Amino acid sequence: MKPLSLLIEILIILGVTIKNIEAEKHNKNQKERNVTTQVSMNEIKQFLSHTLEQRKLNKVINKRETLLGKKKNQRKLRIKGIQNKDLLKRNKSHSKKPAKKNFTDEGDQLFKMAIKILQQSRNQKQKEEAYILFAKAADMGNLKAMEKMADALLFGNVGTQNITAAIQLYESLAKEGSYKAQNALGFLSSYGIGMEYNQAKALIYYTFGSAGGSMMSQMILGYRYLSGINVLQNCEVALNHYKKVADYIADKLEKSEGIPVEKVRLTERPENLSSNSEILDWDIYQYYKFLAERGDVQLQVSLGQLHLIGRKGLDQDYYKALYYFLKAAKAGSANAMAFIGKMYLEGNAAAPQSNATAFKYFSMAANKGNAIGLHGLGLLYFYGKGVPVNYAEALKYFQKAAEKGWPNAQFQLGFMYYSGSGVWKDYKLAFKYFYLASQSGQPLAIYYLAEMYATGTGVLRSCRTAVELYKGVCELGHWAEKFLTAYFAYKDGDIDSSLVQYALLAEMGYEVAQSNSAFILESKKAKILEKEKMYPMALLLWNRAAIQGNAFARVKIGDYHYYGYGTKKDYQTAATHYSIAADKYHNAQAMFNLAYMYEHGLGIAKDIHLARRLYDMAAQTSPDARIPVFFALMRLETVHLLQDILFFNQFTMRRKWKKLDNTLGPYWDLFVIGLIVAMLIFLLRNRYR
Repeated sequence: MKPLSLLIEILIILGVTIKNIEAEKHNKNQKERNVTTQVSMNEIKQFLSHTLEQRKLNKVINKRETLLGKKKNQRKLRIKGIQNKDLLKRNKSHSKKPAKKNFTDEGDQLFKMAIKILQQSRNQKQKEEAYILFAKAADMGNLKAMEKMADALLFGNVGTQNITAAIQLYESLAKEGSYKAQNALGFLSSYGIGMEYNQAKALIYYTFGSAGGSMMSQMILGYRYLSGINVLQNCEVALNHYKKVADYIADKLEKSEGIPVEKVRLTERPENLSSNSEILDWDIYQYYKFLAERGDVQLQVSLGQLHLIGRKGLDQDYYKALYYFLKAAKAGSANAMAFIGKMYLEGNAAAPQSNATAFKYFSMAANKGNAIGLHGLGLLYFYGKGVPVNYAEALKYFQKAAEKGWPNAQFQLGFMYYSGSGVWKDYKLAFKYFYLASQSGQPLAIYYLAEMYATGTGVLRSCRTAVELYKGVCELGHWAEKFLTAYFAYKDGDIDSSLVQYALLAEMGYEVAQSNSAFILESKKAKILEKEKMYPMALLLWNRAAIQGNAFARVKIGDYHYYGYGTKKDYQTAATHYSIAADKYHNAQAMFNLAYMYEHGLGIAKDIHLARRLYDMAAQTSPDARIPVFFALMRLETVHLLQDILFFNQFTMRRKWKKLDNTLGPYWDLFVIGLIVAMLIFLLRNRYR
């Protein structure tokens, strides 16, 4: 156990003791709270169990002798009828309440300070400093700090992951009304991680969490009602849940553009994982920096963009972004000029908000015909930033930028026609521009399309379409940042931490997270679940991913039924899933597997001609399948050739076939193929000598 984890957990325990004493002193006329905020460790289990028993019996922990004596004296005074309520109130108001208020204020200040350090942290040491402050704030009774500590214990953000301790802390917070704790307990119950596997209980926790304001609980319930997971499938209820989250995300997006998060698929080949295209390898980044310093304008702009929004695993750094944009702008890059204008328009640490400077750089870019610059000028005129509001000018610039394919300009045009800003309302034109922008992934365009489908504005109402669009917007929430932390945890070998984070995202309906969670579970490297539960849980997650259109997941379901992983062997069901993957997604692996089943008559009627056709289709679909298909066809053709040559009549064929099986074994045909391949290699080697 790391010293930091020990310090944090001991601080929380001490804080709980102080909090309980304060509550007893200042709230004696209130109902006693049956809440404990304890964090257990192996070394102090006996102490914690003793403390919990005392709380169940409503006894005060470590009651001070002076407090006990004071209460006895007060009871004696009440019996004698000598009471002075006014005096007691004055004492409370002049001594106890200010002390408690100062205590709470100090906890709030520590929490805010820790949040600031955490947001600006660039290394593990700074994160540890932030969590030490969270521990101190939790010690002073700050519930938000306690939630942070519980999350740290669950996900292993700092120190050692301790799920048992996290659960106890979440249970205590849930009794205090924490919706985040309700959501966490629902998640743990739904997977059976550290708790009993109980979907009904999970649903109750999620319901309370959503009622308390948890956006994550709302999203989970939306996905459950959309897919019919442990509830009756109900599109309208799903729409209601997803809309609440989408409204929240859209409000954030309107204030500042959302940061897209890279979703790395662990199902890719392990040897390619470290150089995944979604995450920029450090060596490649250094090489790009070298080229950018040597004057590569395109790379200067690219690095500026990456640092501006913090993509591909790089930290957001406005100073570096402005540095690269200025270098590229000096070299004449219109894109760089436009991005500098954007930085000054929005304002940040490196480029303080300045409408005049933004107008200058947007104009420079627009004069070169740059779509981003034209869109920037349109924004200035639309909102009246540094210039008078002029919808006609805004419309002109938006149209020019939209014609060049800039999705943000297409969205702005759609919004003008949707809201009637400077133009007549035209829902058909609004739908057209929203749709064009949505094809490039513009999140607000997707949101307004969902609004139109949900209300039937300008289009035929479609609940299913609206829910799917809302779901896409919801997946842009800040919780998606866990994709990066989960990936890096997996890459660093912290499998349990990675699994918990991916599993939470999977519960929220992220298809990539469902696939990644299933992939980790089937590897059986995780320790937080029993071995016998891993394959059934992986099968469940593969199934959810397959329903959302993942072809690889569909093939995996076929494999699980074929081999009997997490379920009974069922060749017929396996063939059904392979057929779906082959017909709907043109998956080469599914075609190959299905061909093998047709060749041997496994779960379906034997059909050699259809097997041969599927083998050929697999080879045409994927170059990687050509070699396996070559050997499979060689085997198939060899068997039939031997049948035609050696077994010229039915009686002789049956007798000699059995003789070969008895003499050489059931896999004699593989032996023949190996012999033929060896002969071919021998002949080729002799030919080139």
